[in-house]
Amino acid sequence: MTNQPTSFPKATIEGYPRVGPQRELKKALEAFWAGKIDQETFESAAHSLRVDTYARLKDLGLNEDYAIPADVAYYDQVLETALTVGAVGGDAAEVSLDEEFALARGNSERAPLEMTKWFDTNYHYIVPEIADGQKFVARPQRIVKLVEEARAQGHAVRPYLVGPVTVLALSKQAEGSNGQPLERLDELVESYIQVLAALADAGVAWIQLAEPATVADLAVADDAQIAAHLEAAYTKILAAENRPQVYLTTPYGSARAGLDALAKVAPEALHVDLSVGTQALDSDYVNRVKNTVDTAKTQLVAGLVDGRNVWAGNLRALRETFEQFDGASVSTSVSLQHVPHTVEAEPNLPVDVAAWFSFANEKIGEVVALAAGPLDAAEAYARADRAVRTRAESTRTHNQQVADRTAALPKGQVQREPAFAERQEAQKALGLPALPTTTIGSFPQTSDIRKARADHRAGNLTDEQYVEELRKEVASVIELQERLGLDVLVHGEPERNDMVQYFAELLDGFVVTENGWVQSYGSRCTRPPIVVGDVSRPKAMTVEWAKYAQSLSDKHVKGMLTGPVTILAWSFVRDDVHQSVSADQIGVALADEVKDLEEAGIEIIQIDEPALRELLPLREEDRPSYLDWAVRSFRLVSLDAAPTTQIHTHLCYAEFGQIIDAVAGLDADVTSIEAARSRMELLQDIDEKFHSEIGPGIYDIHSPRIPSVAEMAELIRAALKHVPLERLWVNPDCGLKTRGYEETEQSLRNMVLARDEVAANLKVSVNA
Repeated sequence: MTNQPTSFPKATIEGYPRVGPQRELKKALEAFWAGKIDQETFESAAHSLRVDTYARLKDLGLNEDYAIPADVAYYDQVLETALTVGAVGGDAAEVSLDEEFALARGNSERAPLEMTKWFDTNYHYIVPEIADGQKFVARPQRIVKLVEEARAQGHAVRPYLVGPVTVLALSKQAEGSNGQPLERLDELVESYIQVLAALADAGVAWIQLAEPATVADLAVADDAQIAAHLEAAYTKILAAENRPQVYLTTPYGSARAGLDALAKVAPEALHVDLSVGTQALDSDYVNRVKNTVDTAKTQLVAGLVDGRNVWAGNLRALRETFEQFDGASVSTSVSLQHVPHTVEAEPNLPVDVAAWFSFANEKIGEVVALAAGPLDAAEAYARADRAVRTRAESTRTHNQQVADRTAALPKGQVQREPAFAERQEAQKALGLPALPTTTIGSFPQTSDIRKARADHRAGNLTDEQYVEELRKEVASVIELQERLGLDVLVHGEPERNDMVQYFAELLDGFVVTENGWVQSYGSRCTRPPIVVGDVSRPKAMTVEWAKYAQSLSDKHVKGMLTGPVTILAWSFVRDDVHQSVSADQIGVALADEVKDLEEAGIEIIQIDEPALRELLPLREEDRPSYLDWAVRSFRLVSLDAAPTTQIHTHLCYAEFGQIIDAVAGLDADVTSIEAARSRMELLQDIDEKFHSEIGPGIYDIHSPRIPSVAEMAELIRAALKHVPLERLWVNPDCGLKTRGYEETEQSLRNMVLARDEVAANLKVSVNA
């Protein structure tokens, strides 16, 4: 190292929400994409957000040099890293902003890169594609600029990159390539070394390299192989003469063979996830870390504060763990990008539960308090003590009626009767054509609908006026679908602010936030509700809307429910009971809704489970038990549905093959999955156990581009290579909530025309 060594800060965090307290980045991005602001204005807004964030973090107690991570990104941290080290972007010395967004979102000429889940979180990352023979062009100017702008404001921030092993482990082969991305590790490492040299030349003392691949069992490489890759990569990186000190992080779980490998190469600082959740899955991890990491060579950073949930930490218990590591620093278990900014922005939380929560800013307070100790941070410890005590004493967490009902459920797996083949025969009475077309549920949420919702919330619209506005939108959506020739209709969900929050507001056992926004991908943010107690359904939630929509058409209108696993995956869950307990509770609540929909004349009901893969444990041995309770909770919802009721489900981007047996085990009558970006590759995983009819998405709704008739027809024909005609549905990838009506109408028209073209070539009728 050419720079004088600088000690690692005693208190830090792994990352921070980057969208801004008022979603400033989201608004700037969408204004730029819409052409409402130019690039200079956008970059100025993003710059202001970054420097404001650094100042806020310093005020919150991260006041040592390099305590603040510069984990910023316009769209995604994997894409940002891949651009910086040349894993994407071609041979260009610089990549324009337009090109970056084309990679992320596509444009009229090309499709975007694939997007998938970031480990077991509710965040999505952009998947780099690695081609045979591609050069990795280092572009350090991207990250050096961040350092310099922070320094100009008086902040010595810590640059952040996803590490080389994780980047390649999460990448895919480019089309037509033969080599696996991890085979290119040596070459990519050279690019990292160049970037680190540029940072050293810029006077940077610390760089953060995140290697979460260390804590997961991945399809591309097992634990031992990942460990070997880590050792090889960091032996080279740490041997480089001109570099900052390396802070290597292992968030999202416990490292195994990778821990040994990283202890051996001895980076200057090493982070381990020691959150309560990680310790629950790996009870010996604290001891393993103590016995493996030589703290004389490596500064240990204990990730004690849970960065993935919103419960206030038990500081005294966490401090006990911390004190087992002499001289360690303290941090969060993962980046705080997974939690909202601050509880202070929530004036409407119930007064008895508000003190139980800790969002990003409050978690920074916990980190600072843990580093300081109970004598120097007495107020913080007293606050934590109160939160632990009042939550344990609260009556809000337990409902005896719910407990009694779930206790009476059959043990083990449950099974809908009759079997699929008999149900499929009974469902011929629905009169659906070959290659039936439908959508996944939501239609664009217009500015008029959002304004009506805001006006209603503010008291400027009466309940009756608000319902009338929503009814007009439902009628318009039904008319549009009929005009386009879709076969199975939806009501468009204008009454739903979010597919999970809507149900959380109507179920007992949840609280919701006003400003608890969390980034899902790019400019897309969600407000996860919080499960605070036992869950039940006081009354019907969707029936009136489904019944009204069905009254407007002779075609079938789907009832739309969000499944129990997705409700949990996209909520902050309890940490005082196992998730399976809440899943059963939600399952029986939704079963009551299915019964009410059937009684209202709804014959097709979709139970969305886009997040089924999302909760899949990172370690292989933990997956069977998760999939067992996840499948059970879904089956509870449809358990008593009539044979003639067609149950649909939907899954979002996932490594489909990892959960194919579980998806088959849901025993849905029709399964739709996101498939457009993968060009139907995931259908290769379908085998004889997968009996459901299937709708692989042929229209990527995450991009503003309008796919042509020819493009979608090609995807239908590709799907037919894996799925028999009589089992194939035609639909978009996902809901259309985030799209505009103009592009939606044109895309859906092309989708129906594509279906008609394929059907005509096959000489099959598409008339019901």
